[in-house]
Amino acid sequence: MLHDEQQALDAMQDVFVQVCRRKDTLDDRGCSSLLFRVATNVCLNRLRSRGRKPSEPASELLGRIAAASEDLERSQARSLLSRIFASEPESSATIAVLHLHDGLTLEETAEAVNMSVSGVRKRLRKLRAILSELEAAEA
Repeated sequence: MLHDEQQALDAMQDVFVQVCRRKDTLDDRGCSSLLFRVATNVCLNRLRSRGRKPSEPASELLGRIAAASEDLERSQARSLLSRIFASEPESSATIAVLHLHDGLTLEETAEAVNMSVSGVRKRLRKLRAILSELEAAEA
């Protein structure tokens, strides 16, 4: 369904986690049907997320940070990340990694950091604004 073995393995892990989280409320009759249904929903959610999120970095600057390979480039990338997250709570960095790098949906990210979806959106908007300011300053 996902046309990517690594994505399928990740989805399998998500199914396992969802079943473990809801083990107390699940009816164990028809286990194969239940697993098939959960797996289908996880895969459909991943496909929807792929469609909503571009696969390219959010900006050229983020792309340069991710591609930094030499010591000087890595040092500059670290410096930039320090400036972006200097006045932000640590959870903002976690949100950015989960959503922008790992590709989690807003809902999955919110659940992982115990926040509301609107709170996650607000943090991401703020980080994008800081990044835009830094990009404008570099230009």
